[in-house]
Amino acid sequence: MARTKASEIDRTLAALADPARRRAVDLLRASPRRAGELAEALGVSAPAMSRHLAVLKQSGLVEESHPEFDARVRIYSLRSAPMTRLRDWLNETEQMWSEQLGALRAHLEKTR
Repeated sequence: MARTKASEIDRTLAALADPARRRAVDLLRASPRRAGELAEALGVSAPAMSRHLAVLKQSGLVEESHPEFDARVRIYSLRSAPMTRLRDWLNETEQMWSEQLGALRAHLEKTR
């Protein structure tokens, strides 16, 4: 696996390690939301939500946009690319383990 791909997966996993960030991702799957809406739904303070959103943005999991009517408002939405890379990595890892376990099973059956 290329180092860049590994770094991206590391950032995604690190961002998702926190339960509040995972819940924010769950909420954003349904629809884009303002930071205040996320904070209220998660029961966290605005500064805490800001820190969580900064981590999610750095990992590439969310992106921020501003509606035309008010540049002060930030709308956060989920980006699919990091989750797609994570899913692909998990599938590759599962395939590797399946092959390894299959080879072990074949070896053990052959040595009986």
